[in-house]
Amino acid sequence: MEQLTCERLQDNLKRLKLIRAAEVLDTVVTQAEEDKSSYLGFLDRLLEEEVAAKEKRRIQTALKIAGLPFAKTIEEYDFTFHPHLDKKTVMELFDLTFLAKHENVIFLGPPGVGKTHLAIALAIKACSHGFRVCFTTMNTLIGKLKESQSKGKAYLSASLVIVDEAGYLPVESRKAYLFFQFISYRYEKSSTIITSNKSFGDWQELFGDAVIASAILDRLLHHSRVVNIRGHSYRLKEHTFSKQLYPKQGGDAVSANPP
Repeated sequence: MEQLTCERLQDNLKRLKLIRAAEVLDTVVTQAEEDKSSYLGFLDRLLEEEVAAKEKRRIQTALKIAGLPFAKTIEEYDFTFHPHLDKKTVMELFDLTFLAKHENVIFLGPPGVGKTHLAIALAIKACSHGFRVCFTTMNTLIGKLKESQSKGKAYLSASLVIVDEAGYLPVESRKAYLFFQFISYRYEKSSTIITSNKSFGDWQELFGDAVIASAILDRLLHHSRVVNIRGHSYRLKEHTFSKQLYPKQGGDAVSANPP
């Protein structure tokens, strides 16, 4: 009789789309019998399994939608390699209050210092806390905005947009105006993270128009946190270390993936 009841309960759980609860039912029943748990304790344990599974699936879906090129966490970031970087300032970003305040975050520094690494780590944290995130490069973003309003809609409405590689390629003035419209639309409504190898003084040259560059910076910096990372490239560090390990082979090739 108990076996029939258990099978019927599994079927009902599946019909209710409580898939994880159905999968672990036998295990949870056995644990409850061994622990002499109450019915309420048994139900609590069963539903905890279901809630945890749903949360895991939600985060996986959010990360897929975000379009992150790779996964990086703050725990993987080597602060000792950049002793001039204030770790406390960076770690404060991970309480995500900047999202609640609709502030922007701008990571500045030469290639390879970990700007994209930190941006992606923030994106993963934001996804896990229920924020809708989109990752893009400056070039891709402008291309989407130029193609059609519908293709750029996701970037306009996301809680957090990461615009990577601002400054690697010059932006002609017509396209710079599209980026200005993008920043203006999101101004004081949502947050944008930008990584750039250009100092703000070089943005006039980047956008090819002093007026547009000034207008973009005015909106970006009004509510923002700027993290300036000085130092050497992680990739060159790894390349140098590899040469020391394999001097006869000349070391491994420098990775094409950004930190």
